[in-house]
Amino acid sequence: MKIYVAHSNYFDFKTELYSPLRNSDLNKNNEIILPHETDEFINSKEIINKVDVVIAEVSFPATGEGIELGWAESFGKKVICIYKEGSKISGSLKVVSETFLSYSNGDDMIKKLTEALTSF
Repeated sequence: MKIYVAHSNYFDFKTELYSPLRNSDLNKNNEIILPHETDEFINSKEIINKVDVVIAEVSFPATGEGIELGWAESFGKKVICIYKEGSKISGSLKVVSETFLSYSNGDDMIKKLTEALTSF
């Protein structure tokens, strides 16, 4: 499965999001695209159009991520929203996703994502 990961830049995403994903079986069994893993420009609109699913870390609001989620919805892509327990997430996300997973830490996030992705 080809997976794009959308997120805000207002947290330590490389440690809290990218590292758990890269070190998981999800990474071994899927192609995971992490848009800010390097400093190279990527055309996220083009990439999102070619993926199977978008995972959106929505604990922190971000305009760029909202644009990416709009593209995903318009392309008919499945969107899984994940957020840290206790985060106040935007109600407008219900327009682009039916799947919302709260997590307590990186291991919990991977476990819940693995279960959700297995159901596809």
